[in-house]
Amino acid sequence: MLHDPSLARAVATDPRPASAVSTGVGMAGLAGLLAWVVVARWFGLDGPYSALVNVAACGLPMILWSVCVDKVHRRPTTGIDWSRTTSWRETLDISLTKLAGLWATWAGIALIYGTARFYWDRQWADYPFAMNMLGAAAPILFIGSIPYVIWLDRKLVAPKDGAWALGSWLMGTGEADPQMIFAHLRSWAVKAFFFAFMLAIVPPGFGNFIRADWQQVLHDPIALANWLITLMFVIDVAFATVGYALTMRPLDAHIRSANPHAEAWMAALICYPPFSLMANGGVLDYHPGTADWTHWYANQPVLLAITGVVLVGLTAIYAWATVAFGLRFSNLTHRGILTHGPYAWSRHPAYLSKNLFWWIATVPFLSTGSLVDAARATLLLAVVSGIYYWRARTEEKHLRDDPDYQAYSDWMARNGPVPRFFAWVFGQKPVG
Repeated sequence: MLHDPSLARAVATDPRPASAVSTGVGMAGLAGLLAWVVVARWFGLDGPYSALVNVAACGLPMILWSVCVDKVHRRPTTGIDWSRTTSWRETLDISLTKLAGLWATWAGIALIYGTARFYWDRQWADYPFAMNMLGAAAPILFIGSIPYVIWLDRKLVAPKDGAWALGSWLMGTGEADPQMIFAHLRSWAVKAFFFAFMLAIVPPGFGNFIRADWQQVLHDPIALANWLITLMFVIDVAFATVGYALTMRPLDAHIRSANPHAEAWMAALICYPPFSLMANGGVLDYHPGTADWTHWYANQPVLLAITGVVLVGLTAIYAWATVAFGLRFSNLTHRGILTHGPYAWSRHPAYLSKNLFWWIATVPFLSTGSLVDAARATLLLAVVSGIYYWRARTEEKHLRDDPDYQAYSDWMARNGPVPRFFAWVFGQKPVG
């Protein structure tokens, strides 16, 4: 059972595996973000560039904490040996080949961005803003990649990576491992798709939070709840944007591997535009014929207040799950195993809190139309929750060969409150 007295004793004799990210790095980023939010709110800085400053205010403290306190650049998982004294002349051929592969990858991404009308439409988010920002950054990244790659290759234990394999294949300079190329392309596909999405949704959420009517927020419990929920999403999106931007080995935040399973990509992509099945008008849109919690509890102030607190709390857990990643948030990738924060309670705290939020906020079994609408909404939302369960399983399938994840998963089965709770619900004997 969840409250088994033996649980505390078991945890004491069965310590949780170490986390790849410290609590401090996330807290540093959160402090920087909140400091800028106060400044932006005070001076009314609600524009898109202020939103980008918010992302920078989140990211810079995390970089400083990671390097100065956690000293992540010294970890062997970076693949870097700082004591190496290799001359740049010895690795120049590797670096030039790698740059060819890297630039070819970027050219392919630019072609997709420029061709797909989706990336120039504001239907889902401010994608034109994201495209303009990426276009402005492109020359800087192009020029900066030259000294960065040449410098880093001198220190890498194994400098011939996926970018090198792709460059070698394109230039015909030697045999290239197809698996390395595919792994490289998968990693950059993840980054290209999700980074553009995050950049596109950074300004709207931040602007809505900063522009909120302070008087209404202070005097209307529903407005206060929605305002705090918006803040949680501002935090979540800022940390996620930093995570996609800083996939760098010196920060030990590089992508170890991108999920190689097609089902994992399908499960993830159908949750995001333009493939989203849950969006308004989508195949799994469960909103028609329903109303939200503010409608059903309109005449019950106590119930409204309790529900608002619960929904804010669930969104806070969702944001906390992203903050716990520090510099490493990313879908469909392995960038180190987290065991701290909400991940000490559940393997998938973000998915769990997000789905609980939808069920409580939507109340799908109540309908403004007919019993058929209520049944349909309930069934569709159950399917949506099932998709997130599917996503969780595909992520576990990707990570299960990692000894660190195996140790964490086994520990969670023995000690994690959420796994033990579900084991109790389904009549299973808890492990350990």
